[in-house]
Amino acid sequence: MALIINKEVNPKTFGLITVSGVDISPDLKQAKVYITILAGDEKTTVKYLNTEMKGRLRYNLSQRLTTKITPQLRFIHDGSVEYGTRLSALIDSVKPGEPDHE
Repeated sequence: MALIINKEVNPKTFGLITVSGVDISPDLKQAKVYITILAGDEKTTVKYLNTEMKGRLRYNLSQRLTTKITPQLRFIHDGSVEYGTRLSALIDSVKPGEPDHE
């Protein structure tokens, strides 16, 4: 999926899109594709992938799969990277106090 997105979606317009995970339903009919976006607007990019590019990306995926079923794709912004970055910055901003002497 990551290779297909990078081939089909212009990073100059939507930023660099990375697939951070995929959850597929047990019947293989639905797939949630979690993405992170670097240097792009997350809402615009997710909307674009879920509307304008959804069919094209699914078709390209079907050409690479060996299964009878190609799942319906739903793109979701994965905020865990941004959350981790913010958390790391907060931890780094805390100045260590004096060591406790008992």
